[in-house]
Amino acid sequence: MRWIYATLAMAVLALMVRTAPVEAHHAFGAEFDSDAPIRLQGEIVRLEWVNPHSWIHLEIEKDDGTAEVWMVEGGTPNVLLRRGLRRDCLTIGTELIVDGYQSKDHSLLRANGRDVTFTDGRKFFMGSSGTGAPDDGAEQRERENSGRC
Repeated sequence: MRWIYATLAMAVLALMVRTAPVEAHHAFGAEFDSDAPIRLQGEIVRLEWVNPHSWIHLEIEKDDGTAEVWMVEGGTPNVLLRRGLRRDCLTIGTELIVDGYQSKDHSLLRANGRDVTFTDGRKFFMGSSGTGAPDDGAEQRERENSGRC
């Protein structure tokens, strides 16, 4: 009788594990192309300050005058805060220049942000998982800018 309860308990546990939600985290190389650097300049139209990645949505004006909205992935909100980039600095309508890497699927309007530069010249590393972490000089600039975005 004891083995019946043990078997039943194992079956229930196996079923629970099987149906538990799984959250996958992608690697930079799985989604973004390090051989496709991109520079985007436009105004913020939406901000997602969420884990595991923040997202800045920029409206970019194309050469023909039409607009398109790009999604730019950054690091976690905590990483951005430690770099001195606060959510209240990224208000709707703020113009930014973002240097990063385009998604591997070039039909998507999506990029991984490396640096974000405000029009007054302040520059912050976006803390993302991709290529191009700041060198020592950039780290010093970010420490000076810390808390002053």
